[in-house]
Amino acid sequence: MATIANDFTINIATANGTGSQSANLILLQSLFEMGIPVSGKNMFPSNISGLPTWYIVRLSDLGYQAPGDRTHIQVLVNPATWDEDLESLETGSVVIWNSDAKKEMNREDIISYPVPMSSLARKINPKIAKLVTNIVYVGILAEMLGIDQAALESALSKQFKGKEKAIGLNITALGLGRDYFKDNLSKEDPYVVEGRELDTAKFFIDGNEATALGCHFGGVQMLAWYPITPSSGIAEAIIEYIPQIRTNDEGEATCAVIQAEDELAAAGMVIGAGWAGGRGMTATSGPGISLMQEFIGLAYFAEVPSVFWDVNRVGPSTGLPTRTQQSDITMLYEGSHGDTQHIVLIPGTVEECFEFGWRAMDYSERFQTPVFGLSDLDLGMNRWACEGFTYPEQDMDRGKVVRDRDVFEAFEDFGRYLDVDGDGIPYRTLPGSGMDPVLYRGTGHNTKGVYSEKPQDYVALMSRLKNKINGARELLPAPLLREEIECEVGVIYIGSMENTIQEIDDILEATGLKVSQCRVRALPFSNQVAEFIRRHETTIVLEINRDGQLWGILRKELPNDLVTKVHSVAYSDGQPPRARIYSDLIMAKLEEVEQ
Repeated sequence: MATIANDFTINIATANGTGSQSANLILLQSLFEMGIPVSGKNMFPSNISGLPTWYIVRLSDLGYQAPGDRTHIQVLVNPATWDEDLESLETGSVVIWNSDAKKEMNREDIISYPVPMSSLARKINPKIAKLVTNIVYVGILAEMLGIDQAALESALSKQFKGKEKAIGLNITALGLGRDYFKDNLSKEDPYVVEGRELDTAKFFIDGNEATALGCHFGGVQMLAWYPITPSSGIAEAIIEYIPQIRTNDEGEATCAVIQAEDELAAAGMVIGAGWAGGRGMTATSGPGISLMQEFIGLAYFAEVPSVFWDVNRVGPSTGLPTRTQQSDITMLYEGSHGDTQHIVLIPGTVEECFEFGWRAMDYSERFQTPVFGLSDLDLGMNRWACEGFTYPEQDMDRGKVVRDRDVFEAFEDFGRYLDVDGDGIPYRTLPGSGMDPVLYRGTGHNTKGVYSEKPQDYVALMSRLKNKINGARELLPAPLLREEIECEVGVIYIGSMENTIQEIDDILEATGLKVSQCRVRALPFSNQVAEFIRRHETTIVLEINRDGQLWGILRKELPNDLVTKVHSVAYSDGQPPRARIYSDLIMAKLEEVEQ
């Protein structure tokens, strides 16, 4: 039997709240420490405990990180989804199942490995057998696949961080699983793991933690937040790192944290911090952004620096709160009532989550406006291999701030909202600087900041705000281009689709279709996006939502001669993007265009 090394998917079916997450992360980390390109997807329910949860581990020497088209190895622990999980498997799949679960194995076309997981766990400690069961299946997988014991023990140490009793107990449980497979089962499947040499030093981190660290390096001084899945990890990580990296010589924290009574209050606090000259931010998801809209409009119109991180989940309404989507694009770009346009940073990797975390702070003060970070549940809550971070090389960009009395007096006629050099960005003063006035106004105003309802003042104000945001286009993170020579088809995409796009590209190339790629990393669009479209006969806008929101924004902003060249492929089912689905949709759309 020929072996299949580092090219398969494991699906682990358990119940939420049983401790399986720790076991699954140990499995993921141990494979990573062997140098194997691996990714993990946690598909968990939107309740505290009891409902089904799945963890998908994909190994791929080609670096593919999407969930994959099929399950090769299924671990069955949860009786609630047993039949459904079993029925979904293809012939020849491997099933490791808990023979204590009082469920039957009614398929003869699969490779069956029955294991009395609960009984083995009770041998260690009956009181926590449900938790230990999870480590038992990790031991079974370790022996079956050939996972290095040293890598497993290293992963255990990282997961339990010096808790020697827990580490010892789990090593024992791993051994029980390994020994049971060796003594009672014979390997009938082709799947094995083989260690690889890493090209660069890497580590695992989730997008939320990377974003939090980036915000710290951006000098965040005040975090106001209200808990909401899947963004809470940003706030929690900011709080966790304050004692380590954000204290003064007296040990006092240099970043304040306030858990607000709701999202609207959190937004108000962020704007208050910006008015006071501090760097304030919040982390939320789509429902929270919806509640913040009135304050977002205030910050845009009064020109108050403020940062909002939106970790996108599935809507509308409560939707699927523990699933992933790219459906908040329009809401962020055009958020609040009236004519608005906002800067939106869209990371596609954990490295960019960190970098955009600190850049958002600089952009917000430079352009005196709300800046949004748009992540999503897949990127934010799952762990990804990281090659290292891009750190700020210069001091914080505070923008146009008048700090010196001589400079202030040099203005012949200072106006808080006066555009003196044509870039749409006025000068501001900060409280406590001695530069009066310190002024922000959320109603109609003239260049002095004086209340005004004169038509000419309003038209001039709105034109300047438009000019200011448009002026950011070429200063924000540029799109990433991967272009084929003389290629007729281009694909534009954003965010965590980055982790699937290479597999999509390979599937399309296998059919004879080569495509160029353009990943948009910020709104408003760089002019490079229009030029990318111009260089291709047909361009597909690929996104994880139903309505093609990014495509819609492009169509409004592109020159008329380019609009007909752009076509939408939008699909969302709550799952992380699977390459086969999107490549099939692209092929279908191209056939439709040709007709």
